[in-house]
Amino acid sequence: MPREKQNSKDAAAELARRIAEALTRERVIPRFVDSYVIENGRHALQVHASLYRDLLTLLQREALLALTVRALEIVCDEPRPAGKRKPCPMLRRDAGAFRRKFLAALTRQQGWTAGDALDFQRDLQMYGELLARAASPRRCRKPFEAANHPFVDRCAFLLDSSFMEKARLAASRTLSGIEELAAQIVAPDEPSPAAGSSAG
Repeated sequence: MPREKQNSKDAAAELARRIAEALTRERVIPRFVDSYVIENGRHALQVHASLYRDLLTLLQREALLALTVRALEIVCDEPRPAGKRKPCPMLRRDAGAFRRKFLAALTRQQGWTAGDALDFQRDLQMYGELLARAASPRRCRKPFEAANHPFVDRCAFLLDSSFMEKARLAASRTLSGIEELAAQIVAPDEPSPAAGSSAG
């Protein structure tokens, strides 16, 4: 039993590490903002270096929330292969423990204070509740259609509230990339490029 708990703790810490690394490595937010600025001629968003850095920091946090929500949903809520048994989702008790271990590991990795960790946890819960309320069968969005997702609305407001619809469409495209990234990060038996390069 202690070994199972240790494995769960290791898996949660590894997921937290891979999520943080992937966001940085893939430059999700800088690419999102830069492409939005170019496509829509909104160069004023990048004029003031300190405001631009603040914007990237706020949007990076939203991306971390969206990536975390999706990764935890895949790990904890979606049916997963379990040896020879048929695929089934994680037990609720185990899922709760995994989430707690994950958040503790993420807090350590990000160097958050207790207050920062609580704020992130609250926002994560709010994301989850909004998504559960808006839950409908997953379908592909059309290119001109914005996703019904808290990441889209919050990022659009932070990025460019005066061009809300254009910002929402750009945020929707970024969300699709984040959801694909989450699937890659939690793909079973598939080491991340970072993990592969450090071996040896």
